[in-house]
Amino acid sequence: MKFIASLCAALLMAGCASVEPPAPQIVSVEAWGGTPASAPAPAQQISKITLHHQGEIWKDGTDVQNYLRRLQQWSRLTKRWADIPYHYVIAPDGRIYAARPLQQAGDTNTEYDPRGHALVMLVGNFEEQQPTPAQLNAAVDLTAWLARENKLGLDDIASHKDYSRQTVCPGKNLYAYLESGWFKGEVGRRLEAR
Repeated sequence: MKFIASLCAALLMAGCASVEPPAPQIVSVEAWGGTPASAPAPAQQISKITLHHQGEIWKDGTDVQNYLRRLQQWSRLTKRWADIPYHYVIAPDGRIYAARPLQQAGDTNTEYDPRGHALVMLVGNFEEQQPTPAQLNAAVDLTAWLARENKLGLDDIASHKDYSRQTVCPGKNLYAYLESGWFKGEVGRRLEAR
């Protein structure tokens, strides 16, 4: 163990390697039974990370994968969007699900322009419910990873309602973690740990 630690330290000092925390585990679209987005779109460059909530009461025992399949179908058939409007969806147990491809701009029912935003949605209605500790931890891990991968700072992290006056999203109980500074503080700790 001491040998490995010494080797890593020597490589870092020599500039030959960097030790990065691993990407969070993300359930692929294929694994939850979705189909890839078919409509091509101009590739976007991520400049913001934006938190959302589902806006519907999440009932314990709800099948997340079935919910995602229904959301994908509704997004495509009813809204005529290319895919689920969000790039990632986080379940109450902390599992992160891939949704719309990150290189494709998201969609919204409000007036803000989501181009350049990585959209992260936590299931639940956080005007009435509380995000679970597992959801919060997964959202912090995912946000830190997205920030690192896209060379973004803490000021590039916000919520839907920070860009739109037409919504309370992500709900007062999730927004409280942003407003207090807790969320960005935890993201910052993950980024400093590398």
